[in-house]
Amino acid sequence: MRLGRWALAFGLALFLAGAQPVSAQFLSDFAPGNRTQGVLIVDQEKLFNESAFGRETTARVEAAAAELAQENRQIEADLTREELALTEARPTLQPEEFRKRAADFDRRVVAIRAEQDEKTREVVLLRETSRQEFFQKVFPVVAEVARERGALVVLDARSVVLSADAIDITQAVIERLDAALAGDGGGDTPTDP
Repeated sequence: MRLGRWALAFGLALFLAGAQPVSAQFLSDFAPGNRTQGVLIVDQEKLFNESAFGRETTARVEAAAAELAQENRQIEADLTREELALTEARPTLQPEEFRKRAADFDRRVVAIRAEQDEKTREVVLLRETSRQEFFQKVFPVVAEVARERGALVVLDARSVVLSADAIDITQAVIERLDAALAGDGGGDTPTDP
């Protein structure tokens, strides 16, 4: 019944805009029981966030980010202790010796900061490339579901203003993807069907 109201509203909107009315055959192509659907949508964010494969990808990136954060905290603690020791030793050191140690400390801090900044960029790049690789490896599953349903095109849900629930294949792709992972013992990526 929901599809009927949607179709009526869509047809009325087209009629008011001066377009030809929507044919009953066109609308029946998108009825929930019909396996041939020319246009399908997939919610890429939901696919990434709710599939086991996407969650594993996110977990790997988050583990790398957490490890780097822990390393940064340890480096900060070590440098803070070293700076405090240098400050406490200042009264017992000759001015020239103190300046030399302070300059060495500053050079190391700058080098460590540059090194850690590079590691941060690597984690950001890992996040970006992991998402790209995820969607490249998931594409065959999306294509398989689209072929089975006779789709001519699959659109990202974010680019669609209005759609019937029957054309959203996100959950079907998630289920197939999770089943492929479970069949492979988990951790492996799905293969091209």
